[in-house]
Amino acid sequence: MTGNIFDKALGRATLFRNKEHLRHSHQPTHLPHRDREIEQLTFNLVEALNGQIPSNMILYGVTGAGKTAVTSFVCNQLVEKGRQIDRDVFAITVNCRQIDTQYRVLTHLGNSMLEAHEVDEIPFTGWPTDRVLGELVRRMEKRAGVYIIVLDEIDHLVRKAGDDLLYNLTNLNSSLKAARCCVIGISNDLKFTDFLDPRVRSRLGQQDVVFNPYDADQLRDILVQRSSSALHPDALEDGVIGLCAALAAQEHGDARCALDLLRVSAEKAEHEGIPTVAIRHVRTAQSQIEADQITPVVGSLPTQQKLVLSAVLLTERTGARGVQTGEVYDVYDQACHHVGKAP
Repeated sequence: MTGNIFDKALGRATLFRNKEHLRHSHQPTHLPHRDREIEQLTFNLVEALNGQIPSNMILYGVTGAGKTAVTSFVCNQLVEKGRQIDRDVFAITVNCRQIDTQYRVLTHLGNSMLEAHEVDEIPFTGWPTDRVLGELVRRMEKRAGVYIIVLDEIDHLVRKAGDDLLYNLTNLNSSLKAARCCVIGISNDLKFTDFLDPRVRSRLGQQDVVFNPYDADQLRDILVQRSSSALHPDALEDGVIGLCAALAAQEHGDARCALDLLRVSAEKAEHEGIPTVAIRHVRTAQSQIEADQITPVVGSLPTQQKLVLSAVLLTERTGARGVQTGEVYDVYDQACHHVGKAP
C-alpha cells in the first residue's frame, strides 16, 4: 500500500453537512414541541434576573424526552440575558451518573467557580465533607450572584449515595448572604423521591415539571429540523425519517434513539458509497444499535447468569413451543458441566 491510508477516506463524498447536529450533545436554537416546558422553567428562573431565589425544581420524564436539552437551552438563555442586563447569574450542570458521590459533586461545584488564573482547586479526595461544603459557600459568596445548580440523573445519585447532598444543597441559602442558589433535579424515575427524607422532598420538589414522551409525529418534526442542517439536500429517500420516528416512538418516544437511528443510517449509506439513505439502512442501523446496547449488558453478567441466558436461547432454538422450566434447567445443567461450573 502506497500513500497515507486516510487519503481514500478523506476523498470520499459525504452525506453530512454537519454530523454533530445529529448527536445528543448538539444544542439547537429551537426545540420543537417543548414550548410548555420551556415556559415553565423560564417563568421560575426569571427570578434570578431580579436577584431573587427561584424555586427548586424536579423535571421528570423518560429517557430522550428532552429534559436535559430544555434545561440546557433555558439556562444558556438565562446566563446570556444576565450578561446583557449586568446581572450575575451562573448555571452549573452535574452529570450524577458520572459524578456520583456527595464529595465529588461538591468538589465539582466548587472547582467550577474558580477563575482562569486561580489554581487552588479542591482536591478530589482527602478533605472532610464539611470543609468542602464550607469552601463552596466561601466561593459562592466571593462571586455573589444567583446560581442554578442542575443535577442531571439525580435519581442515580440518590440511590447510590442517599440524600445528604440534596439536604446540604437545598439548605445553602441559609448560609449565603451575597449569593443565592436554586437546585434543579432531572430524573427518569417518577418515584425516586420516595427515597428522600420528607424534609428534603419538600425543599427540592417546590415545582415539578413532567415531560411527556414524544409521539411519532413529534419525533418526525425533530428529525426534519435536525436533518436540514446535518445532511445534504436529497440525502434521504422517502420514508426514512418516518421510519426512524416510528421506531423511536416504540422506544417510549426517545428523541435520542431517533437521532441515533438517522445518524447511523446515513453512516451506513456513506460507507457503501451510496448517495442516499434507504429504508434498508435504517433497518441495519436499528440492528446495530440494539446489539451495541445489549452486548455490554450481557458481557457484564455473572457467569451463572450468562449460562442461564444461554440455556434459554438454546432451548428456544429447538423450535419447541411452551418450553418448560425443567427443560431449560437440563440445558443449563449441561452447559455448567461443559464449562466446568457447578449448577
